[in-house]
Amino acid sequence: MTWFTGVAIYLTIWWTVLFAVLPLGVISHAEAGIDRGDGTDPGSPVDPKLKRKFFTTTWISAILFVILWAGLRYHWFHLPELPSGMSHGARL
Repeated sequence: MTWFTGVAIYLTIWWTVLFAVLPLGVISHAEAGIDRGDGTDPGSPVDPKLKRKFFTTTWISAILFVILWAGLRYHWFHLPELPSGMSHGARL
């Protein structure tokens, strides 16, 4: 795995984990019994704790990436080789 592929895979894992972590521990205004007035969605979070969720996402992603890296390094599984454009005789 090249460094570019590693970064791309890590960022893909990070975004996927972020969307899994975002709804955890969120209390909406409706659940808290807070009336926000007109123009505000009652399902909006009272305190989304985004900084904490970004840190949680980062360490969970790092652990998953290390597991993936170890699996590739020690040949528990492999990624298929992708064709590199024109080197395989492809013509435009």
